[in-house]
Formats: sequence, C-alpha cells, structure tokens
Amino acid sequence: MPDQSHGHPDGGRAGQTALIEMIDVDKEFANGTVAVRDMSLVINKGEFVSFLGPSGCGKSTALKMISGLLSVSNGSITVNGHLAGQSPDASDIGYVFQEANLLPWATVFENVYLPLKLRGLSRKEASARVEEALAMVGLAKFAKSYPRQLSGGMRMRVSIARAMVTKPKLLLMDEPFAALDEMTRAKLNDDVLQLWESQGLTVIFVTHSVFESVYLSSRVVVMAARPGRVVHDIALGDGYPRNAAYRMTAAYTESCRLVSNALEGTMDHVDLNH
Repeated sequence: MPDQSHGHPDGGRAGQTALIEMIDVDKEFANGTVAVRDMSLVINKGEFVSFLGPSGCGKSTALKMISGLLSVSNGSITVNGHLAGQSPDASDIGYVFQEANLLPWATVFENVYLPLKLRGLSRKEASARVEEALAMVGLAKFAKSYPRQLSGGMRMRVSIARAMVTKPKLLLMDEPFAALDEMTRAKLNDDVLQLWESQGLTVIFVTHSVFESVYLSSRVVVMAARPGRVVHDIALGDGYPRNAAYRMTAAYTESCRLVSNALEGTMDHVDLNH
C-alpha cells in the first residue's frame, strides 16, 4: 500500500479543497503495455506536487491523463469538478513539455501569443497579457527575439510564459529542466517557485531528480514501474520559502535521504506478472 501521508508544511498556504481526484486509474495502450495501474491520488488547490520515479513508471502518462491529452482506460480523473479533458475552460490548465517546442520562425512574443491567438484574441487584445507573461519569466526585453537567439534556459522560460499567458489555475510540468545545466536548472527552480507562490498556482512537476523534487515540493509522489503506480506519497515537513541557503540545511539533506530511500525501494514493488 502506498504511504498516503498528506500534510501542508507550507504553513497552511495550500487549501484543503481537492482540485484533482484520481480514482483507480488504469492506462493500457493498444500494444498491451500497462503504463499505469490502479492509481488513486488527491491533490489539493495550492499544492506543489512532484511525480518522481524511474523511466517507464507512468509519470508523464499520468500527467497527460490529468491534462486530458490522454484518455483513461479505467477509473476516473476529475479536475476542478470536471472529468479530465472536459473542463468548459481549457485555459484553466497550463502545460510545459520536456522540450520548449517553440516555433522557430516566430518571435518570442508570437510564441507566447499563440494560445490566445488560438482562442480568437487579436494581437492588440492579447498584447498586455503576453507582455505580463514575459515579465513573469524575466524576458520582457526579448519579445522581438527569435528562439535561435536564445539559450536553452531562455527558450524554456518562453515555454513557461506561453503556458502562463492563459492565467491557468493548474500548471503541469513534464521534466522541463532535465536537459539544462545545474546552474540554469537551479535558477529556473527558483523562478517556478516564485510563480507558484505569486500566482496562487497548483503545480504538478515530473522529475527524475530526488534533489529537485525535494527542493520544489510540498509533496513527493514516488511511482514504481511495471505497472506504473503510486508506492509512496510523502509530505515534506520543510517550510517555504526555499532558497540557496535551504539546500545547505540538515532538513533538506534529511528529506533527500527519505525520498531517495523511497525511490530505491521502488524496485521491491515490481510486479513480475506484468
């Protein structure tokens, strides 16, 4: 049984209102691969939750089902009271992929404007919101630049701005910083925490990194593979704000040890019948 220890170490910042409810969710692909089996999870408004686990444990699949990009095979997922993918307002969810996926021929402004353009807003109507989103990620001066002129970290900031321009309540992030160097990754971790707190977001963050998951999260959901499922749900007792000094504390070291041990134990949960 997963450890379902829930808590809100951020001093009550996270409300007790469930934003996401996954109940006995399975995902089996057409080729017979069982990506997720019997996944049940409740995520409350205002939480920062990381999905952590080995490759192939269903982290990204779970994220895509929550967003509505993938359908469930069995069970149910509700997001803000609606079945996943059936919200009357698609702008409630922002999604940041592993790659920045920017249009190379379009400026930074045009890339961030795209979700609003698809919703029928004119460039003039959207301009203030695009500029606000770029300012959030520190790229206000780069609106006229092209992706090829930006570093990898800056391209990922554009991707985050594009996800934030619709003012979502829920931000889903699928290993967005995995390809970046450690210094850039650490800075973007801080930027995401600042966005989470300033915008009142709920964030689900997929990562392979124990250190990243502990630094960012109020909860770490550890998943095991074959089939993918939750084996630990760890509420972290370390408060916010998190900063460079926090990385040097005994509390951070202890939380990393706790989560690392849980991750190492995922191999004990392999179901050899699948």
